[in-house]
This record gives sequence, C-alpha cells and structure tokens, in this order.
Amino acid sequence: MLPLKKNILALEPSTHGGLIRKTSQMYDIPESEILDLSANLNPMGNPFGNWENGHYVDQNYGLDMDNLMQRSLETIGHYPDNRYMDFRRSAANFLKKGVDAQHIVVGNGSCEIIRLVAECVLEEGDMVLIPQPTFAEYEQQSRIAGAVIRYHPLEYLFNIPTDLLAEAKILFVCNPNNPTGELIPRSKLIELAERCTASDTLLFVDEAFIELADPEQSIADVAASNDHVFVLRSLTKDFALPGIRMGFGITSVAMANTLNTARLSWNLGSLPDVVGCALLDMEGGCNSPYLIESREFIRKEREYLIERLSDIYGFEPMSSSVNFVLVDVSGLLMDSEELTQRLASHAVLVRDCSSFYNHNEEHTDIATRTHGYCSATGLQNTHDKEYIRVAVRPRQETDRLVTMIGKVLTESGKEYAEEKLKQTIENAASGAPSSRNTCEYYPCHFRGQDCTFCFCPFYPCEDEVTGGRWIDSTTGGKVWSCEGCTIIHHPDVVHQVLDILMEEGTTKDNLAKAWKQVIVPRL
Repeated sequence: MLPLKKNILALEPSTHGGLIRKTSQMYDIPESEILDLSANLNPMGNPFGNWENGHYVDQNYGLDMDNLMQRSLETIGHYPDNRYMDFRRSAANFLKKGVDAQHIVVGNGSCEIIRLVAECVLEEGDMVLIPQPTFAEYEQQSRIAGAVIRYHPLEYLFNIPTDLLAEAKILFVCNPNNPTGELIPRSKLIELAERCTASDTLLFVDEAFIELADPEQSIADVAASNDHVFVLRSLTKDFALPGIRMGFGITSVAMANTLNTARLSWNLGSLPDVVGCALLDMEGGCNSPYLIESREFIRKEREYLIERLSDIYGFEPMSSSVNFVLVDVSGLLMDSEELTQRLASHAVLVRDCSSFYNHNEEHTDIATRTHGYCSATGLQNTHDKEYIRVAVRPRQETDRLVTMIGKVLTESGKEYAEEKLKQTIENAASGAPSSRNTCEYYPCHFRGQDCTFCFCPFYPCEDEVTGGRWIDSTTGGKVWSCEGCTIIHHPDVVHQVLDILMEEGTTKDNLAKAWKQVIVPRL
C-alpha cells in the first residue's frame, strides 16, 4: 500500500468547468472552436483588451499588459519578496472600508487559500459543515485535512442548531453561492458571524463572485475585526484571467499573521504579483468603471439567457444574482450528464451539476438531530443529474448555445424514438402489452386512443395532409410539429402498423411499407 494517509487514499478528483483541452482531445475539435459556458468568468472579458498580433489591444481601462509583462520579466531572476506587501496594500485599497494590508493573506487562487485555512484549522476527526449544493473544493480540502463532513441544504443555513454549530470547526458559505447564484444579504451573514463567534466556529465566506453581483453585501470588514471570520476573494472570476492564479483572504491581524507564516513561502510568482497589483489598483477599486460596466453587462445578458432558456421545453432556469444560471433539466428525456456530453460533442461546454451534490454514503445521517439536515444520501436521491449551470456570456454566444441545444434535443429525440420503437416491436412479438393507456397524461388526444406509439415511428413525415406542420423552434429554425395529427393513435392503425413492423426485413423498409399501405390510404 502507498505510504499515504487513509483519507488521502480515499480521495476522488474534484470536478471543475473549463475543460477545453480535454474536450478538444476527446471529440477531436480544435480548441479555438469550443464555446465554454462551463467556467464562470466575467463575460466582459479581461480589462486588458483583445489579443491581436501578439499583444493586447487596450480597452481604455488604463492597463497595459505588455508593460506589466516586461516589468515582471525584469524581476524574474530573483525570488519574489514573500511578504507581498505591494499586493497586500493593493488588496486593502481595493476593498477600502475597514481593511488594511495587515488583514490580507496572499494566495495562488481560491483553491490554495481554502487548503491553507483547512490545514491550519482542522485536525483529523474535526467536523465541518458544508451546504449542498456548493463548490466542491470545500469538501475536498477538508477531507485532505482529515475532517468529517456534515451536509445541510442551503436553505437551512440560518437554522443550524446551536449545539451542532458548536461542534463544527468550520462552516463554509459561498456568497453568491455556486451553483445556485443566490446572494445572501450582508445583514444575515453578520448575524451568522455572531453565532459562529459565540460557538467558537470559523465562518469561512467565499466571496469569489461578489464583485460581479453586489460588493456592498461583502463582510470583508467584519472579517478584519473577528478571529472567527475569514473571507476569500478571487481575481480570477472578476477579471476573466483564470490562467494567472491570484487571490487573497481577509481576516483579523492575528489570524492573518499566522496564516501568512504557514502558507507556502512563494505562492505568487512575478507575473501574478505585478498583474494582481495593477488590477487591484484600478481607480474605484471594486467600483471601478470596468467592474461597474461588468455588473450591468451581466444583468442584461443574464436576463437574455434566462429568457432564451425558458422558451425551451424541459429547461427551467432559476433566478440568479451573478454571472451564471442554474437550470433544472429534470423534464428532459436525458439527464444532465448526457446533456452536457452531447453538447460537448458539438463544441459547447456547460457544467453538469451532479458533482455539486455529494455521492458518498459513508457519513451518518444527522437528520435525527434537526429538521432539514442530512448526509449525502438524501440529497443524492433528490437532485442527482437534474441540473446544469450555464455561464452568462455575450448574447451571440447564448444564441449559439440555444441553437446547439436544439440540435441535441432533435438528435436525442430521434434516438429515443428509435429505441422505443424497438421495444414496442419486441413487446408485440412476445405478446406483452404495449399500450401506454396507464400514462398520467392519458388521454392526451382522444378517449379510447391507443398509446403504443407514444413517439410516432414515422416522425418527421413532413406531410401536412396528416395535420402536422412546420413551426418556429424556440432554439432557432423550424421543427416538425405533430400536434394536429392523431392517426397513429387509432387502434386499428396501430395493429396494422405493428403487423407490418414484425414482418421479415429491416425496420426502415417495413416503416416505408407501413406508411404506404396503412397511413396513406387514411389521408
């Protein structure tokens, strides 16, 4: 056996969005052709502008990437000053009220900071509370530290019993929450912080998306004066620069001093240090013109995304306060995993949200202690593979997504119909009943209808004499509608078609024969 701790051996890889290269290799699609709506980045793009002819074209935000890269190259020959005082001062100025450089903990992005806090706070066997659904890295990093995980539905966050809260070493909260997009008001988090302080529990608030929602709801200033509150901020999402890892945490002076001592000595290289300072020093800080314009752009494009998705049968987008939307797809004939895979094969990435709900059944259900609290098992049965998350993007990209959804639904519908036809033929051949008149929608056309062919085997016949017609599709283009045709649901038609389909020959040839001999005479 490997000389590793048991909790490390039991780890499974975390799932994340933005898998452009993996998708390219899997489906043999050039990376440049892949549309990524699985990663939650600022849809305005980075403030340095567009990459053209080997350099960035300025977007009038006063930033020059070429200059910053040159400055970072000038210091590449020696170790960074691992105090990172310039970065810490810039972060404090970015936040402004109630936060100084001494409150800042520097990190190489969100994941590293989550791990730093987990390994500095947790001992093996300690318990942490994690809402469901939320960002998977809270659990991953807590497991690495040897903690025991307890889950609770997000809606019960403010009803955690005092005795349970006191048992927990860390309570994780993502605000706005990933993947639901829900933004918790500052006042409610302050109340929760007071409860955590009284219970000697660390409240870890991940504000990675708050600049793209409403920075006024931040509790960074609360964290600066409270040993039991830690706030995480990420520059990756705000400025659409996931390839340059940089972030920071805010906490009390005592906590910050200890965590800065415990963190990796050089967790920012020259480039992220220089670029991070430039971003944080933009005039206005979290209310810079760039971020103000970004929030307005996100609001408009989010409304458009929700409107377009709401028009597609089987898609129910949830309300959101930030740059992504959670979508209920439980009404589709396929689950979220199949949908995301089919879209990926068409060079469009969305996030399958099944990984946001824990699938591990090893934990004890604590529902007996309080209403609404449960282990992974209960949540898995309710939400597994029913949701996708879609990033807000410029509307031309949203339109491309909707078009591809239409193609995927058409493809899957034909495949599903073919499979159902195969089952229907097999049932008829074996003498098993094939009618579906126990369906909850029966009768959907007329009383006494035969529902053997719930999916018409001749679809799309494209013959308007049947009562069918071409209609505008919500995903763009035209789609054949059978709403006005009931021929295939007449019992005598069903029996005649089945008799022909069970004859020797291919299904395709038999369908053509059945259409000519059974359907055409009735038109």
